[in-house]
Amino acid sequence: MKRRKTINVKVGSVVIGSNSPVVIQSMTKVHTTDIARCIKQINQLVESGCQLVRIAVPTSADTAAFAKIVQKVKVPLIADIHFSPQRAIEAIEAGAAKIRINPGNIKNRSDILRIIDAAKLNRTAIRVGVNEASIRDLKKKDIPQTKRVALMLSEMKKYIRIFEGRRFNQIVLSAKSSDTVRTIEINRLLAETFDYPIHIGLTHAGLPQDAQIPSAVAIGTLLAEGIGDTIRVSVAGEPVKEVEIAKQILISLKMLENKGPEIIVCPTCGRAEVNVVKLAEKIKKLMKDVPKPLNIAVMGCIVNGPGEAKDADLAVCAAKGKAFLYLRGQKLAVVKESEILTELKKYLNKL
Repeated sequence: MKRRKTINVKVGSVVIGSNSPVVIQSMTKVHTTDIARCIKQINQLVESGCQLVRIAVPTSADTAAFAKIVQKVKVPLIADIHFSPQRAIEAIEAGAAKIRINPGNIKNRSDILRIIDAAKLNRTAIRVGVNEASIRDLKKKDIPQTKRVALMLSEMKKYIRIFEGRRFNQIVLSAKSSDTVRTIEINRLLAETFDYPIHIGLTHAGLPQDAQIPSAVAIGTLLAEGIGDTIRVSVAGEPVKEVEIAKQILISLKMLENKGPEIIVCPTCGRAEVNVVKLAEKIKKLMKDVPKPLNIAVMGCIVNGPGEAKDADLAVCAAKGKAFLYLRGQKLAVVKESEILTELKKYLNKL
């Protein structure tokens, strides 16, 4: 999949840009001053596949805690700044690999220049994050969609002119909305207008079960068009879930290697003579700890079964009281329904 060409932005040991794979990031969900819990959550995120972690620093106590956390984790940390230029400078001096500032709430030119100069001195990257909800002119509900998107782009242009006037280019752009369509549209405009890397995601997608589809639509659409260099799936609740969803999006677009098994299950219909869903759930449980990207097909009839079996490493085509097992397209055996899992495990070990 061809990516839009961007400059490279160095965030600690991680490079964001079109020459590097798409970077997954998330955010801690505990108070930054609770240092032990914050470190624990960061480590959980890293173990789940997160490459950058953002932390809120609303007070000076938070930036003081941030300085201690930076010393105790291996992943580059991003400080999330709103309203306070002083917090931005404190976070930079505390060791942030990147800071996020919002044009909607840090507007004074001299403040922005102070932040840029501190970032230059400390080799800190900056994400310029325009959120639709934080732009004063967009508070009214009756503003047309095209005008909303145009105002977000205008806000970004004003900000970027200040950075470019200061000869600072280590910036990542983001323009987010809770609206999926507006998020797609504004990011298309960013991609047309600038050559900086783009961070994509929705501002707040909801609970995990509600966040998956709008996040996949917005992020997946943009990535499929070559737009996006780092992503964050915003989910209310445990941050590890954000990383899991982000990885699923990247895997589905073949932008990330699937390191575990993928189970393909037929949707079932009136031809099925077994409980395909129940069988698939058992097989998924069996595959849970398999550290290999195998394709497993679970089919409920002879219409799609043999065809899916050709592309699968292992396939189960279930019929009434029995199942046909295939190994990479070759029929292995016909087994009783009660023996499916036992026989499947045997062939799985051979793989």
